[in-house]
Amino acid sequence: MTKQQTAHIISHTHWDREWYLPYERHHLRLIRLVDSLLDTLENNPGFKSYFFDGQTIIIEDYLQVRPENRERLERYIREGRIYIGPWYILQDAFLTSPEANVRNLQLGHQDAGVYGEVSKIGYFPDTFGLTGQIPQLMLQAGITNAFFGRGVKPTGFNNMVSDDGYESSFSELVWEGPDGSQVLGILFANWYSNGNEVPVELDEARRYWERKLGDARQYAATDQLLFMNGCDHQPLQTDLPEAIRTAEKLHPEVNFVHSNFPDYIKAVEASLAGRSLSTVKGELRSQRTDGWGTLVNTASARVYLKQLNQRGQAMLEKVAEPLAVIAKLHGGEYPHHLLDYAWKTLLQNHPHDSICGCSVDEVHREMVSRFDKSYHTAEGIVADSMQAITAAVDTSGFAAYGEEALPLIVTNTSGWSRTGTVTIELDAARQYLREGLPLEENARLMKAVDLAGRVLVDAQGQPIPCTVEDLGLSFGYDLPDDRFRQPYSCRKVRLTFEAADVPALGLRTYAWVRPVGAASAQEASSLVRGGRVLENDTLRVEVMADGSFTLEHKPSGKIYRDLGVYENTGDIGNEYMYRAPAGEVPLTTLGLNAEIAVIEDTPYRASIEITHEWEIPASADALLEEEQRALVYYPERQAQRSAATVTIKLRTVLRLERSGKGLEVKSFISNTAKDHRLRMLFPADLSAASHRVDSMFELAERPNEPAPEWQNPSNAQHQQCFVDVAGENAGLTVANLGLHEYEILRDARNTIAVTLLRSVGEMGDWGWFPTPEAQCLGEQTADMLLLPHSGDTVTSGAAAAAYQFQIPWTSAQAEVHTGTIPAVYSAVRWNGGTAAFSSMKLNKERGDVLLRWFNMTDQPGELKLDTDLPVADFYLSNVLEAEVAEENARLKQGGANALELQLGGHEILTVGIRLD
Repeated sequence: MTKQQTAHIISHTHWDREWYLPYERHHLRLIRLVDSLLDTLENNPGFKSYFFDGQTIIIEDYLQVRPENRERLERYIREGRIYIGPWYILQDAFLTSPEANVRNLQLGHQDAGVYGEVSKIGYFPDTFGLTGQIPQLMLQAGITNAFFGRGVKPTGFNNMVSDDGYESSFSELVWEGPDGSQVLGILFANWYSNGNEVPVELDEARRYWERKLGDARQYAATDQLLFMNGCDHQPLQTDLPEAIRTAEKLHPEVNFVHSNFPDYIKAVEASLAGRSLSTVKGELRSQRTDGWGTLVNTASARVYLKQLNQRGQAMLEKVAEPLAVIAKLHGGEYPHHLLDYAWKTLLQNHPHDSICGCSVDEVHREMVSRFDKSYHTAEGIVADSMQAITAAVDTSGFAAYGEEALPLIVTNTSGWSRTGTVTIELDAARQYLREGLPLEENARLMKAVDLAGRVLVDAQGQPIPCTVEDLGLSFGYDLPDDRFRQPYSCRKVRLTFEAADVPALGLRTYAWVRPVGAASAQEASSLVRGGRVLENDTLRVEVMADGSFTLEHKPSGKIYRDLGVYENTGDIGNEYMYRAPAGEVPLTTLGLNAEIAVIEDTPYRASIEITHEWEIPASADALLEEEQRALVYYPERQAQRSAATVTIKLRTVLRLERSGKGLEVKSFISNTAKDHRLRMLFPADLSAASHRVDSMFELAERPNEPAPEWQNPSNAQHQQCFVDVAGENAGLTVANLGLHEYEILRDARNTIAVTLLRSVGEMGDWGWFPTPEAQCLGEQTADMLLLPHSGDTVTSGAAAAAYQFQIPWTSAQAEVHTGTIPAVYSAVRWNGGTAAFSSMKLNKERGDVLLRWFNMTDQPGELKLDTDLPVADFYLSNVLEAEVAEENARLKQGGANALELQLGGHEILTVGIRLD
């Protein structure tokens, strides 16, 4: 009999490094698993191969404890019996930055390449939804497929091919990104454990295969059936060869193969010849479901983790890497090894059960330590780079002000010219302790330093308005490379001022000096208009008695009302999903009296503080814990909020800068309540059926109304840096720092609701795992930037401002000397109206400078670039930093150091610069 079908059985484990147990408890199980695997591969040639879950960190984790087994492990990888890569870790795609996803691919390929061939498998087995640009990312990495378990439900009627929305008729489909990139998509329709624990015993196997073959055939488009032999932390099935022989006896019409992903893909592609599949386009977010199982509210579980991650990502990709490039070009070092270490430490927090905040408390405590380790490493890289840069900047123009002149350098590592408020601490004078003076004399000398009469000037000698705070006697130290640490006493001051038009990927130089003549900064008028109004040339903000505020955008004439209202509801869900108690009416601060005060009034910035004392329910009622212990499915819970109340203190600071196009909103929350969610509301009052939201290398357009299948009262969504609602002539962009959950309310005002805090007491999922620390009691903060605009968010510049909001200013004290970097400097200059700048770094192998942009729109755009770098030539690269020679014809050079090219709609573009 000719065998009509092939059953591909792929042995694997889905390895969550940490989840319902702390990392080390899972780690111990990993050691036992890999020990068993190596012994099985050695002693049982019938056990063909094993897939290491698409992540190379499994190798690191194993060899950390079992270094003596490195040679055995490497042998089986090179023999093709263990498949590794392409990722370093399996990340959550929505909660990690675009560049973090790229570094994850790069490090996975780098580490896998040491041992053997990299698996070109786009592996997303349990990712909580998939971003739309993954097909393009995969193709640029040489991967033509994507395997995933969530985001698409195969609901085509009677397996008839249908391209309607997010439906697919089969588990095999064509997934198309917004730029048109297409990959073969394989949905684990019966999950990634559908071939788990295959029976050896005949009768049990008969029942098993009757069910499993039927399930697979229900969704398969071809005669190639996929069975995943493994699951979360699944021990190795060492008797699988025997189980396959039993299956062959039962079903001679099926060809049972202990397979691997490359062989399976080849077989599917051959079987699909001439067949038509559904095409699924863009993001995969499970929107064609009832809405209770998307796991989207992991975006707001333990918000503090997301904020630490945003800080760490921005510091690495937007500060440390570009500064290290500039430093390298001027005599410093580009520390690839330190950047790899910092990135790996950060990426270890990016698996879905980690960054999503849906693990037990011990896991997330350890994550905070990792975030700190990565950030402190990045800080060290930045400090070293700034030391090299300040040593190379020509500050000799300040010599005319005498020996007391204190130069300082402000760098802008964003992709656009930038104006904003900068704060820097300077040592006005130092006295090194090595000089032998008594400590009392050191202190006396520093206290005697005269700070009066000094002003801040720019490189042209123009005075700049500046606030000076005398911080008094301080202690500091140098750590030279060639001698012991050098402690000193110093007189420290803090300067705050507006740094205007600092070039993109560049710097501007200032100095705090004693003027040669009678020079002082011309004082600008105040931005405060009475006790409750802030105003600059673009915006007017008026605070109401209840702390809500109106925001007038002068260029468009649009006034936004009732902004900044807090909303509070109960939450009887878990770390995965939000659920309000049935019938609950949300509480708000609308009408709640607030204390309002001006707390900052300077020529460059003004701030108003709004304080609420708000009584809300203390927690859920006692029924919630009963339902949690009984494992009641969260949509079916009947718990309500308690009658007892507590007072939470909310302090909101509105900051407006003189040249600012947006209003900064900073919230300080003293959380004393449990089992609740806190959001801030921003009614847009604009007519729009859809909105745009920042995602991975994409401004995705999403409908305001959910799909007809949606039943969940909440329609919360993921965001990266911002969300935007725009009408015909005006729009409102709300940018954030690590606040990844928003919702467009189904009201008449198209209100943007941003989640600031969600407090819950259990992990959820498959059992009862109490997580008291997920209640996030104590002091919490939230940072946002409101950017009203004319037209759309891209052409108005609001998107660029939202991206800049993510990036901290960097500054450093310098000395007076000549140098190779001019006082106003930019390493690279570019323009392209629809392009967003993403990264600047050096390639490890060749030392080339690599610059990346993406097109924020679906329309082609022009990108022009020029630089003062010593250019040998330009080329186009993929995300793995390999030159794509066939694409170089697109480059049109406008001179030795300039080029221009067309940027395709939604294209991710990387330009390499070979240096002379």
